[in-house]
Amino acid sequence: MNLPVGTVIERALRAATRAPSVHNTQPWRFVVAPPYVELHLDRDRVLPVADPAGREARMSCGAALFNLRLAIEAAGRGVVLDVLPDAGRPDLLAVLRVTGDRAVAPKQTTLMRSVPHRATNRRPFIERPVPSEHRNALLRAAEEERAHLIVLDTPKKLDTFATLLRRADHIQQEDPAFQRELRAWADRDTEDAEDGVPRSAGGPRPVGGSLLTPRQFHPGSAVERPFEQEPLVVVLTTHGDTPGDHVRAGLAMQHVLLSATALGLSASFLSQPVEVPLTRPALRTQLGIRGYPQTVLRIGYGHPVGSTPRRPVSAVTTVRTDARS
Repeated sequence: MNLPVGTVIERALRAATRAPSVHNTQPWRFVVAPPYVELHLDRDRVLPVADPAGREARMSCGAALFNLRLAIEAAGRGVVLDVLPDAGRPDLLAVLRVTGDRAVAPKQTTLMRSVPHRATNRRPFIERPVPSEHRNALLRAAEEERAHLIVLDTPKKLDTFATLLRRADHIQQEDPAFQRELRAWADRDTEDAEDGVPRSAGGPRPVGGSLLTPRQFHPGSAVERPFEQEPLVVVLTTHGDTPGDHVRAGLAMQHVLLSATALGLSASFLSQPVEVPLTRPALRTQLGIRGYPQTVLRIGYGHPVGSTPRRPVSAVTTVRTDARS
C-alpha cells in the first residue's frame, strides 16, 4: 500500500531542498495544497549582480523541481507537471499535481538513492578518464529533459573554453560589486548557517599552469593543488533562452548530476563564462554550439566531499488548507 499523498509530498519536499543552487542561495518557495505543490521563485534570493535576470535562480528551482518530481514518482505515485502555468504570475515557475498509483522504474529508485549523496565537488579529481558509456548516459539524461549536453572532446575546444573561463573569471574578480556579493554568500562558517558556501566546500586554488580556473569562494586561502590535466567538461544547452527554458535546464542539470552520482562520478560548476554577458555568446560562436549555454560542468572521479547546509523545509514551505482554484 502506498503512502498518503500528504506524506509523499512532505518527503518529496525534503528531497527538493537538497538540490544545488547558485552560491547555495536556495531561491525557492513551495506552496502546498494536496495533491498540488506550487514552486515559486523567491525574488529576495536572486543575486542582483551575478544573476540580475534570475536565469540561474530559475535553473536552481528547476533542479529542486526535478528532485520533487523524482521523489513522488519513486514513492509510487504519478505526477502531472505544468511549467510556468500563468503568464500573469512569472514567479510561479511550476505547478505539480500528485496522481494515482504507478509502477516505479528501477532508474527512478537509483536516482532517488543518489539525492542525499550528490554534492558539488570543487576539489581536484583523479586523473582517470570517464568511460564512453558513462558519458553517453549523461547525454541521455539531458535529452530526456529536452536539453543537450555538449562534450568538449578535443584539445582545441578545451583550450578555447579555458580561455573564455579565464577571461570571465578575471572580469568577475575585477568587479567590486560581484566580489562583495560573493563574499556575502561565502562568509557563512557559523554552526547555524543554513545557506551559502562554507570554507569546507570552497575548494583549493589551482597551481600555476592549470588548464581550468575554478571559482574561488574564499580567495584568502593559501592552499594550492594541481587539478586534472584532461578534465571532462560539458556544456548544458537549451533550444531557447526563455524562463521556461531556464526551468527545463535546471531539470536537465539535476538529472545529469544525479546520474553522475549514481555512476560514482563527481561534478562541479564552471559558471563564469555563462554568467558574464561578454563571454556567454562567445561560447556559442567560438565553440560552434547550437542553442543557448545554460551551465558548464566539470565531471570526473573525485574523493567524497560533504554537503553544504540547507534551510529546513518549514522555512521554504507554505501549507494552504483551501483548495486550489
